[in-house]
Amino acid sequence: MAKKRRAPQGQKKRSAAGKARPSAELNAVIDDLVIGNRILYVQEVVDGYGHISARHPHHPDRFLMSRARAPGLVVAADIMEFGLDGELVHPDERPVYSERFIHSEVYKARSDVNAVVHSHSPTVVPFSVTQVPLRPIRAPFLYPEVPVFDTRASAGWTNLLISNAALGEALAQTLGKNSVALMRGHGNVVVAASVRVAVYRAIYTEANAKLLLQATMLGGPITYLAPEEAALMEKEQSRHRPSHGSDRTWEMWKQEALDRTGKLR
Repeated sequence: MAKKRRAPQGQKKRSAAGKARPSAELNAVIDDLVIGNRILYVQEVVDGYGHISARHPHHPDRFLMSRARAPGLVVAADIMEFGLDGELVHPDERPVYSERFIHSEVYKARSDVNAVVHSHSPTVVPFSVTQVPLRPIRAPFLYPEVPVFDTRASAGWTNLLISNAALGEALAQTLGKNSVALMRGHGNVVVAASVRVAVYRAIYTEANAKLLLQATMLGGPITYLAPEEAALMEKEQSRHRPSHGSDRTWEMWKQEALDRTGKLR
């Protein structure tokens, strides 16, 4: 009977993100990424397209994102590790998202950002092609503004995809210090300090767009959130209180996504 061959000493099994023996912190980020993809799908912010990423918790010059796959199907084994030029850190033959440069260039430009969502959020897109600004009714993080990025200003005629570093850099410059930027005729980019907050913001960006559209249809002046109210709401949202704020919504959205899409691993 042939003996079982042992791996060479020092060689360790790699994780989905390419790191040997992942830490609990890294596993937690990967799980949040997987369920974040599923939540955004179930909440109809993404469909077969769109993606979410997280800055690597141990290597700030890297980020984690699924292989090119429909968000509702992402599992832990799909998560890959990328450098800030959009390159794979570990060799992998599986296809990658062509718009990974949205993520790489935002991480490069914003040290405060640890998660990025790109979606084609349906009610948000019309605000990217009209003169009506996306202003806050329920989404305080839309302050100070929601700028609109137009690929024509940087690259002339394109297919609207952010498929290279130059376009990603131009988008990151338009985003500036804001939490959300629209992409003309395409979608939006949402950023935050964590995956959970980025998912919350992506969902409430869509919800705010629906409310603003409905308010506009009613006619008359619209009373938006005041900057002072928005600041107080954001301060409260940032507090970690079990079963309150984003903790409550994440718990609910996670259960709904698991019921619809199955296990994470």
